[in-house]
This record gives sequence, structure tokens and C-alpha cells, in this order.
Amino acid sequence: MLENLKKEVYEANMLLPKYGLVTFTWGNVSGFDKDSGLFVIKPSGVDYDKLKPEDMVVVDLEGNKVEGEMNPSSDTATHAVLYKNFPDLGGIVHTHSSYATAWAQAGRGIPCYGTTHADYFYGKIPCVRNLTSEEIEEAYEYNTGVLIVDYFKKNDIDYKAMPAVLCKNHGPFSWGKDPSEAVHNAVVLDEVAKMALRTETINPDVSVAPKELQDKHYFRKHGANAYYGQNGQ
Repeated sequence: MLENLKKEVYEANMLLPKYGLVTFTWGNVSGFDKDSGLFVIKPSGVDYDKLKPEDMVVVDLEGNKVEGEMNPSSDTATHAVLYKNFPDLGGIVHTHSSYATAWAQAGRGIPCYGTTHADYFYGKIPCVRNLTSEEIEEAYEYNTGVLIVDYFKKNDIDYKAMPAVLCKNHGPFSWGKDPSEAVHNAVVLDEVAKMALRTETINPDVSVAPKELQDKHYFRKHGANAYYGQNGQ
């Protein structure tokens, strides 16, 4: 079942250690199949050097295992909520990458200080609040997804223009049209987080990049009038 997607999700998961985004088993990638309404995700707590494509687990949007020998990621319920509420997502990544997680632990969103950030993320990368003790006890992973979705809707944030979020005292989630793009965004997220930290270290009084510059860089790569790159790509 979903053998091609399993391979795609496996390959995306293997990019996490390649790009230094995970230590031990601290991360996961999933991919969604719109035709079946199912998604494929990394099994829970399995070392990356022991993973195989056939180890990927198929689950439904209620988080129930449909196929697989192992238990799906402990973050499965969060992925399920995001797929149900952000309908154009095809891949989701969760890591504890060092720089993005540092901002999350500080409880701060990442301001847009330059064009690298603006090329990928339209505006400040948000950091959502802590879950309450009741939300944690009730359904921690599920409520993490609900918190992200509610924040984006309440603040009128376009999840396609802002393909990442920080969860306070936890870490980042990123997403994209497929698992590969979601990983790409996760890599850029951690680099942007590193750049922002260094920027504030060099100049504690730094201001965010001018909005007209942010707009120029974001919209030259995204939207109807984008012109970055080659035709057909």
C-alpha cells in the first residue's frame, strides 16, 4: 500500500540527519496521499541508520494505523490535525533542530531580518504558546496540532506563505507540497534561525528588513508574478 509514497517519505526522513537537523531519533517526516486520504510517517523511536522504506507506517487522518509492523511516530496526531486543516499540504516535518528549537525554547518568533528569510517565509515565523496542563493531559500531540491551526486561523496567517511554526518550549514544524519540500523548508528554517541569532548578537538593536524588500523577495519566488528560476521548474 502506497509503496511509492513510503519510499518518498523514507528518503525525506534520511535527509534530516544528512542536513544535521536531527540527533538520534529526534525528528520525523510524513507524506500525504490525497487520493486515499491516508498518510505515511516514520515509525516511532527507530534509529535513522536502521530505517528501511518498508518500515514506514500508513495511518489515517484519525491517527489510526492502517498498515505497518511498527508503531507510527508519537507526533502522528499532530501531523493528522495539520493535514485535515491545511488541505494543500503534502508533507510535514518535525525536528528538534538546534537553532529553531533555541528560538522555540525562548518563546520567540523569528523576525525577518533579511532576504534569505523573505525568500521562504512571508513575515515573522510565529511561536505559539505553551499548551495548558489540561491540554497536555487530555491529548498532548493532538492539541499541539489544534494549537497551531487555531493560531494560524486567528491571526489570518496563510500556511502556504508561512510554511513553518515554532511550538514554545518544544521545537519547529515545517511543511510543503510534498515531503521533499517540507524538508527543504525545515533546512532553511534552521539556517534562518541561526542567522537571526547571529544578527541580534552583532547588533542587539537591529530592525526587521523593510517590508518593501521582504515583499520583493517573497513575491519574486511565489505567486502569479514570480520570476525566479527557470520556466517549467
